[in-house]
Amino acid sequence: MLTHATGTAEREAALAMLERMDGRHRITLGADKPVSSVVERAYDTAGFIAALRGIEVTPHVAQNNNGRRSAIDGRTTRHAGYTMSIRIWKRIEEIFGYAKTSGGMRKSRYCGQDRVDRNFTLTAAAYNLVRLPKLLPAA
Repeated sequence: MLTHATGTAEREAALAMLERMDGRHRITLGADKPVSSVVERAYDTAGFIAALRGIEVTPHVAQNNNGRRSAIDGRTTRHAGYTMSIRIWKRIEEIFGYAKTSGGMRKSRYCGQDRVDRNFTLTAAAYNLVRLPKLLPAA
């Protein structure tokens, strides 16, 4: 989901996408902590974690205890699924790395949210096509 860059846009987009999901299966949300010192972009905030728990989503969010207390407590971190989600997060980041290096998304050449969104969708489709032969069984 493409949004305008604000301090809370990523969290708001995550909640909007989660509310659109249907089904009764268990939902978890995996998210990393920011690499920069901008705390506003962190997912490990009390309000965001409370909102996730309010819509019955298990937060598999990386703990950010860099000089502060994390909103993720032992209810979440004691499970093996939490550890696995944090470890597998690297695979998700590879998609964005491809988009930045091969897909030209490091600095978009387009203006306007619709055009940038279309370019990102095309880049994601190209990534899927590149990955497809690796997913198919060998003949």
